[in-house]
Amino acid sequence: MPKPPPIWLFDLDNTLHNASHAIFPAINANMNAYLAKILGDGDTPADEETVNAARIDYWKRYGATLLGMVRHHHVKQEDFLREAHQFDDLAAMIRAERGLAKLLKRLPGRKILLTNAPRRYSRDVVRHLGLHRHFAQHIPIESMRVHGQLRPKPSRQLLRKLIAKERVPASRCVLVEDTLDNLRSAKALGMRTVWVTQYLASNPNLRRLSGQLSLHGFMKRPACADVKVKSVRQLPSRLGRLRK
Repeated sequence: MPKPPPIWLFDLDNTLHNASHAIFPAINANMNAYLAKILGDGDTPADEETVNAARIDYWKRYGATLLGMVRHHHVKQEDFLREAHQFDDLAAMIRAERGLAKLLKRLPGRKILLTNAPRRYSRDVVRHLGLHRHFAQHIPIESMRVHGQLRPKPSRQLLRKLIAKERVPASRCVLVEDTLDNLRSAKALGMRTVWVTQYLASNPNLRRLSGQLSLHGFMKRPACADVKVKSVRQLPSRLGRLRK
């Protein structure tokens, strides 16, 4: 009897398009300006070192800087997301490979967009790329709630809730991601995992992502990744390894 097709959970930024090219630098600048205002004394914005430390610390601790700002500084979620994702011309900033729509069409199974990005931004990006019709569901950060609390990736509670909703074994779900923390959570729950690496080297947050490792050391396939690919376009050729 053939195995049932997988449920694909696709990340967006630096997985389906090159957010490192222009979008991540713009988000970092927007976020830093907003954090400087919030972390300042009311008259003087916080200095760059303080802002960078808070942004990265909250991102590492909670999976999203937003969560730290909401928890510790009483920031409104909608205010943060609006300020961080303001772009003069988003379409001009998007860079992606050709053939992604054909790739998604070829892959067997349902596809879900699972992104820590906000709804409006992620919707605009996938529509610009012509990928929206290939996703059965779109789960942005605003929808990542468990028992009323915001739980973005890498929350295991979020992933458990998603598995339960899909009514499938965790092993039928495949998370396709560039972020290792998210893959670790998925792997711990029994999901299959794919690490996408082609945009990592130009990620403005690479130094903090890799820690003390050299780029070569960081790019080695870790235990949390069943498959490592440079591009999502390699997925059809790796289906055998993902369905063992």
